Amino acid sequence: MVMLLAEMNNLPFKRAREDPSLKGYHRWSPLQAFSPRDVWPCIGRRRIYRLRSGDKAGRHVRHSDVPSTSNSPERLARMTTHNFPLPTDLPVPVDDGAADHLPGSILPAMALPATDGSAVDLGSLPGWWVIYVYPMTGQPGVSLPEGWDSIPGARGCTPQSCSFRDHHDEIAKLGAGVFGLSAQTTDYQREAHDRLDLPFELLSDSTLHLVQALRLPTFTAGGMTLFKRLTLITRDAKIEKVFYPVFPPDRNADDVLDWLRVHAGR
Repeated sequence: MVMLLAEMNNLPFKRAREDPSLKGYHRWSPLQAFSPRDVWPCIGRRRIYRLRSGDKAGRHVRHSDVPSTSNSPERLARMTTHNFPLPTDLPVPVDDGAADHLPGSILPAMALPATDGSAVDLGSLPGWWVIYVYPMTGQPGVSLPEGWDSIPGARGCTPQSCSFRDHHDEIAKLGAGVFGLSAQTTDYQREAHDRLDLPFELLSDSTLHLVQALRLPTFTAGGMTLFKRLTLITRDAKIEKVFYPVFPPDRNADDVLDWLRVHAGR
């Protein structure tokens, strides 16, 4: 029978709303318990897949088993227009020790809204995940907070997201998924997600629950409390690696790849 991923109790993705148009489909994520031969080609950019009848749990689908259109000529052309070079004189953030407690911590059982309309329970994430936490992306025609470029580590959220977009297939081949996470609302994040053509979802913690749950470091700009930039690599919801501070932001995906190539296969 056709199964919906959102109905499986042992996976972290819980649909925040039911969409009748997706009946008989599920949103694919890494390391799901399905056989690669039973996944049909993707439908559209959101990577929605249909399962044939008779699918059984018990085998894993890795990112590399799933058809990808991320290297199509059309998408590569869009990538070229989405390059955002960073100024060469940005202040370099220093390690203030605010993330020293994170390695070995367990992600809390907390469902955060994602840009695809789902809710992601951090504490139930299976396998390897890269979660890059960033202050805020800018929007075309909208000014960033005053003095943004002078705040160490603030500038570079868009280049960082583009870097994870461009390296997404390489990270996927190592068996890891990617999420971006910030304090902006889902509607705000969705604009960046669609404009930058991100092949992964952004998670919203607009109420800053993770400040208490994980003691993530923050700073204030323009009257807003924002997360400091850091990247977590988790395995079965346990934090295995923390990149903090992250600089330059557009190099972060390369550093993550270097670490995964050494550790993800263990």
